[in-house]
Amino acid sequence: MRILTFVVCVLAAMLAAVQAKANIIEQYNGQCVPFARAVSGIKIWGDAWTWWDQARGKYERGHAPRVGAVLVFAQTGQLRLGHVAVVSRIVEDRVVMLTHANWSRFAGERGRAEQDVTLFDVSERGDWSRVRVWYRDNGGLGGSTYPTYGFIYPAGGDAPPARALPELSSAAPDYVGSLIDAYAR
Repeated sequence: MRILTFVVCVLAAMLAAVQAKANIIEQYNGQCVPFARAVSGIKIWGDAWTWWDQARGKYERGHAPRVGAVLVFAQTGQLRLGHVAVVSRIVEDRVVMLTHANWSRFAGERGRAEQDVTLFDVSERGDWSRVRVWYRDNGGLGGSTYPTYGFIYPAGGDAPPARALPELSSAAPDYVGSLIDAYAR
């Protein structure tokens, strides 16, 4: 009987751990940095704007989106600590979907995670150095543009390859909605 009780307890603990991990996007409330680290598997710490330089030599970096890559936003007056977000889907050359935290407001407060929101490359050269991000408060792309350093890829460099969580993207993302967000407004 003790063995059966032990096995049931272990199975219950394992199930709870799996459910907790599977619900990180729905349950998360906090800053963008720990969220991006958790869902991308990229092991960098510190303020978001510092990730670009910290990734040098550890991870491959570049200026083209890839699923699972972390986009690093520069430090600005609006983004005093920068911002990091993880690419969850590629829609077309200048439109991707992001999964990130602490951007839009939910019930008036920041900190929640958002899955598969639109990111639009508005840079002159199409190099993702300037972007607009979907903003929940106005139901579309925000009015501001943000400078970025580029993408940190989960493989390459000296660090072990990172592995993004499977729930990085939803089962049925709205590709058409992303294109409408980017081009129709």
